[in-house]
Amino acid sequence: MFIINLKNYNEIAGSKATRITKLVQKISRKYKIKIAIAPPQHAISELVNHSIPILAQHVDNAKVGSTTGFVIPEILKKSGVKGSLINHSEHRISARDIILLVKRLKKLGMISVVCVKNIKEAAKYAKLNPTYIAIEPPELIGTGRAISTERPQLITNAVLAVKKANNSTKLLCGAGIVSGKDVSKAIQLGAKGILVASGIVKAKNWNGIITEFTKAIKNPQKV
Repeated sequence: MFIINLKNYNEIAGSKATRITKLVQKISRKYKIKIAIAPPQHAISELVNHSIPILAQHVDNAKVGSTTGFVIPEILKKSGVKGSLINHSEHRISARDIILLVKRLKKLGMISVVCVKNIKEAAKYAKLNPTYIAIEPPELIGTGRAISTERPQLITNAVLAVKKANNSTKLLCGAGIVSGKDVSKAIQLGAKGILVASGIVKAKNWNGIITEFTKAIKNPQKV
């Protein structure tokens, strides 16, 4: 799995979110790699008609109904959204809400991507059997210093922590990934995919960098 978090970057404002989604759809089909987009909330309705999975950047543990301003799993599901990031380092939530949201998304048949900052959290939340655990050290996010080169042991230990849960959860890694080599190393260390944002969105050549990352996931030994 290759997830691109568009965050709220100016680079994807207006029609640009649709442009990058169409490009990702084309590359995903060409290389037969699953690539998902996590757009800002306002752009979701414009993008869900594409063939690639659209994920929410955040979801709230709030009820359907009179909950103004909250992002509700059941409403996302009915809108065509395939899942959500949970507990991103820029939008952390309580342990209780993480537990309840993983259960809720699972019941709805939706993808859950629980973001964690360290091995302790990876081990704790992997036991919930989310679809993915995404390890992202906050200090490396957006720095261009990749987790796979700066802290490779963290990926290795996270892989072991997730395996220890003995379920279907898979590990993604993120933070500072800016090149195919960063991606290749992460895959070789045992990650099953990546979660990236600025390394793609802020790149001058979207087609080039997305293709580079996709090739690295498909054939990590050749990068």
